Amino acid sequence: MHTTMITGATGFIGRHVVEEARGRGVPLRLMSRHRPPVPAGAVASGNAGPRALPAQAVVADLARPESLRGVCDGVDVLLHCASQVGGPADVNEAVNARGTSALVAEAERAGVRRIVYLSTASVYGRGTFRSARAEGLDRRPGSATSRTRAAAEDAVRGAGGIVLRPHLVYGVGDTWVVPALARLLQALSGASAGWHARMSAVAAPELARIVLGVGSAPAGSLTASVYHAAHPRPVTAAELLCAVADCMEIPASRREMTVSQARERLVDASLPQHALDMLATDHWFDSAPLWADLGQAPGPGFDSDFTETREWYGSLVQAA
Repeated sequence: MHTTMITGATGFIGRHVVEEARGRGVPLRLMSRHRPPVPAGAVASGNAGPRALPAQAVVADLARPESLRGVCDGVDVLLHCASQVGGPADVNEAVNARGTSALVAEAERAGVRRIVYLSTASVYGRGTFRSARAEGLDRRPGSATSRTRAAAEDAVRGAGGIVLRPHLVYGVGDTWVVPALARLLQALSGASAGWHARMSAVAAPELARIVLGVGSAPAGSLTASVYHAAHPRPVTAAELLCAVADCMEIPASRREMTVSQARERLVDASLPQHALDMLATDHWFDSAPLWADLGQAPGPGFDSDFTETREWYGSLVQAA
């Protein structure tokens, strides 16, 4: 059995990757910045089968390259799920850019045979994307986070690794996507019907399955160094917002509002427009090459997957 190391093992996506790996009985080394990510023999969400093996826990900090020495020794596959999202530019630089470069160098020194980096479609910056393939797009990152994650991609690809770019990721542990959309809906009094821009989305458990699949794929089966990681069927902005409003208990509006009217209202309320910009035009990224190379069929998609998270998102409302 190959030993797999997961960085960001206590983060939103990392926890799902840990659970998926343990369910498969994969020997694990789990890297976390402050504390052991999970006790040996335990899992993030408690669904491991009888094949689950004890996990090695290592504490290391991407912002402190000296702490990374030796962390990859004996590792066959590195699944790099750790990233700094938001915050000061210098912290993004230290963690995402310099930290990933140092981690990749350590992986190369240790003879890790495959490196997989979980990046983001935000490296493309703003624009309209319709069934867009990775090889046909230029990166135009517009924030410190996306710029430094693009630098992390370069380090990984320079070492022969694989980059995965999801767009919207939802599921248990999400504190970014659905909460941001809920705040948008509250500012707009729930008016959003009729918005038809298409979004690439993926449930966190399915993304974890993708990450593990790329990490364990046979040599030669992966035909690209960058893939879009999403369910192949996009979700419309109206579908997404309707589902968010339902699970976050936001009352439906009695009237529709165009995107232009919504933009004006957000300006008047002095609210950020990032979430609205994301919904105003297509952000649909073609993931067919990924599923074909993995030889896997995607799950049922948004309608089914989001329903499974309704109770968890609803708990955020109760805790607020």
